[in-house]
This record gives sequence, C-alpha cells and structure tokens, in this order.
Amino acid sequence: MVYTGVLTKMQTEFLKPIQYYLVFENDFIHMNQLLDKSISLRLVGEQCLSCGLDRPIYRQGFCRSCFFDKPDAGEWIMRPELSKAHLGIEDRDLEYEKKVQLKAHIVYLANSSNVKVGVTRKSQVPTRWIDQGAHEAIEIVEVPNRYLAGITEVALKDHVADKTNWRKMLKNDIEDVDLKNWREKLKAYIPDEAKEFFIDYNEETLLHFPVIKYPEKPNSLNLKKLLQYSGKLVGIKGQYLIFDDATVFNVRANEGLVVEIGI
Repeated sequence: MVYTGVLTKMQTEFLKPIQYYLVFENDFIHMNQLLDKSISLRLVGEQCLSCGLDRPIYRQGFCRSCFFDKPDAGEWIMRPELSKAHLGIEDRDLEYEKKVQLKAHIVYLANSSNVKVGVTRKSQVPTRWIDQGAHEAIEIVEVPNRYLAGITEVALKDHVADKTNWRKMLKNDIEDVDLKNWREKLKAYIPDEAKEFFIDYNEETLLHFPVIKYPEKPNSLNLKKLLQYSGKLVGIKGQYLIFDDATVFNVRANEGLVVEIGI
C-alpha cells in the first residue's frame, strides 16, 4: 500500500505508550501499527504549509516568502520574550498575535536527555513534551501571556539547559534527575513579574514511547539529498522515526516535503 501526502508533524495521543498518527489531506497512518515492519520513504516534491504552493521549503515548513511574511512564522514563535501583543504592539498581524500570545502559557522542566527549560501554551501540554521526546516533565510557572513565559525562560536558562541533545534522547541516554528538586532550586531565579505564578503542587508527568530498539549511533536521514529510503521501523520518539539500521528521520524537521510512503 502506498500513501502520498505533505509531511506535517505527527499527531499524538497521550496513552501508554504514546500513539502516533501521520495525517495527510485525505488519509492518515497509525504509525504504531507499523512497528517491526519495513516501510519506504520517497521524496516527491515540496509544498509550503502556508500558501500551499510548490515552492522550496525554507524553514519550519514555510517557503521563504511566507517565512518572512506570515504571522505564524514571527520571531516571537522561537523567542517568546519578544512577544508584544500584551502591549498592543503589532509584529505582523496583531489580531493573530493576540489570539496566540494572550493565552495561558506554561514554563516547564523536561528531561529528554538532560534537564531543560521550555515554554508552551497550556493547551499544548503534554503534546509539547511528547514532541521533544521527554520521558518526564513538570510545570514550574503558569502565566497569562507568552511574554511573561519568555522572560522567565530567559532567566532560567542561565542556570539550566534550554536545548535537547537529540542524539542522547534517541539513544535513551538519559540523566537520572529529580525534577521537583530542580523546580525548587530554580524558584529563586524567576523574574519578579512572574513569581506569583510559580507552581509547587504538580507531580511529574511520565511519558512512554513506542520503541522496540534504541539506536547506538543515530544517523539522521536527509531525504532531500538521498531522495528515497527503506528500512524496518523499530521505534518512534519525539517526532523521530527510528529504523533498525540506526537511521532516524525527524518528521517535524521535514514538514512541507511531499512524500510517498510504501508499506
């Protein structure tokens, strides 16, 4: 059976283990059902996730034009501390920015390879943690807008990492840490504007990924260069497909590619 469609990040269900779905315009694939089976990937083309045109993908699934023009590709997406909708100041489209930025946001600690701090909209918990491949996470601050979350993250990342080591995450090489203890240690560094939103009552959330075999030396698949690949799927973690020959494919990093998937 062959499926063809534009790659977007896999949709997930927070079950034990996490359930993954690759969703196309008129169809979807329940990826967990493909574990221990051989599948093939072939690059067919590229399609911008915003304008839908057949254009080379520049970043984050957008063509170059949309990446620099569309409100959902603004710099505040990656750098929440640059958010200004709470001040009524427009970046690219104030109405859109208000809808996204003026919502409850969570600053969290996650352990996917080591302890890291991150920001997400409250509505994206625990999806954000799943996408990062975190096997445990805990909330530290819940604030009413993205700006407050951003300045809190900036303050805390002077004392804890803000990046995931993707190789360690995929090898399941995880440090044994106490996230509650980390939360208490970092409390003192929360900016004054966000101190009242500190959370000290939540338990850690544990996440279980559908992995049969972890790769010892993960090798990232560049489908734009290789054009096609086939292998046996032995795991899914974060937004990565893991194959038995240690090849790994980051679905989210390849959003906008039009692919043919053979099963």
